[in-house]
Amino acid sequence: MATRRDERTQESRRLLVTAAAELFAEQGYRRTSFIDIADRAGISRGSIPWHFGNKLGLLEAVLDDRVQAVLHGFDRPSDDPFDRVMGFVRLPVARLFITLLAEAVEEDSPIREHYARLHAALREGLGRHIPEGALPPGVGAEAFTVLLVGAVIGVHAQWRVAPEAVDLEAVGGALRALLEGTSALRDGDEA
Repeated sequence: MATRRDERTQESRRLLVTAAAELFAEQGYRRTSFIDIADRAGISRGSIPWHFGNKLGLLEAVLDDRVQAVLHGFDRPSDDPFDRVMGFVRLPVARLFITLLAEAVEEDSPIREHYARLHAALREGLGRHIPEGALPPGVGAEAFTVLLVGAVIGVHAQWRVAPEAVDLEAVGGALRALLEGTSALRDGDEA
């Protein structure tokens, strides 16, 4: 049974992870300080290293938390598995992933390794829904999930930069037509 102290500790962690996720999405990892996070969370900045060790530890907690939420969404039963994938574009967490991507692609980025694990988790989560034999000959599940994650992240990035120029419904329809041609997502829940 959790004590009151344990409950306060968990609540503090949750508030810090939420505040950091919002700030990392708004201004990036490098431009976000402990002071920014503590102010947003309403918690002492000294509690950040106590809970997470350092800023990278906090980033890892943020990514773990958000990836689990996304994967949970992928794993929920749905009449339309495609909606699980395209629905990601509209989620606030997608903005976080895009903002961090801009920093992660730099060769000396402190978050590069963490971001690589994020993509691996997303590919693995999607890969669980591709039944054997659903892809066209010569297209492996690994390559397909890389392509699908890249497409969704790319669509989200374009939509964030120029929402007036990106019709998400039309893009979703085009991606759906391409994916249904492979039967990977259409038949994914029947396996």
